[in-house]
Amino acid sequence: MTVPSAAGLVLGYAADRLLADPRRGHPVAGFGQVAAALERATWRDERTAGVLYAGSLVGGAVVLGLVAQRALPGPLPRTILTAAATWAVLGGTSLDREAAEVGRLLAEGDLPRARQQLTHLVGRDTTRLDEAEVVRATLESLAENTSDAVVAPLVWGAVAGVPGLLGYRAANTLDAMVGHRSARYERFGWAAARIDDLLNLPGSRLTAVLGTVLGPDPRGAWRAWRRDAAGHPSPNAGPVEAAFAGALGIRLGGTNDYGGRIEHRALMGDGPAPDRAGLEQARVLARRIGTAAALTAAGVALLRRS
Repeated sequence: MTVPSAAGLVLGYAADRLLADPRRGHPVAGFGQVAAALERATWRDERTAGVLYAGSLVGGAVVLGLVAQRALPGPLPRTILTAAATWAVLGGTSLDREAAEVGRLLAEGDLPRARQQLTHLVGRDTTRLDEAEVVRATLESLAENTSDAVVAPLVWGAVAGVPGLLGYRAANTLDAMVGHRSARYERFGWAAARIDDLLNLPGSRLTAVLGTVLGPDPRGAWRAWRRDAAGHPSPNAGPVEAAFAGALGIRLGGTNDYGGRIEHRALMGDGPAPDRAGLEQARVLARRIGTAAALTAAGVALLRRS
């Protein structure tokens, strides 16, 4: 049994809940600086260059995790290492605080500042969104990033230890940096986006399952997931957002403006558009999912052979 891995995952999750992300010197930010420097040196408008770029950075993160894990073979050092790595790669508490701040600003009637705050969570143009659209965008980001920033890293930590934690976060960070659609990254970012899609498959399905089981309306969540998820352009965000919509009895999806690039997202769920109360319900559900995912990951780690 890999008790150090299981204990480290739970301790790292608890550290994220208590401490959130460090304001300065975050390891993920440091990785992002390295990735940005390498991009400047290697960028070419072709997929091959992007494959080498993403492969070297994700592979390097995995190797770093392997070296660190093998250098600390004792139970206590490995527990501490796993806990530190888990805390570094999780982002659930910071995500929750960002969503809470948007809700607070809306409650105070400060829509302009709420729009600005929302830019911390989404890549879409927020300048003309009304309150309902701000709430929808916040809730959709909360749902998707509960999978990306909480559940998925815990899954990879459970099955692959520290190398899995670091490799997953490297891939997810690269997707955020170069994996989006644009003239510059259409080809170069293709590999980063596909790697992230692949690595997020198990985490997104577990998130949707937990959202279905732990939400207020399991039947509604299952119905929306089965019926509406395929209409989302992301194979991983679709099940998660649909499950949240069905579980909370709300409607997600619609038209999004990404700085001139318009996407018409399929509607998910049967209820009304979410309001501030719905956003608070979503925050509660996201926290429940995170805790359940941490316990599930610890259980899986205990079943792995050391």
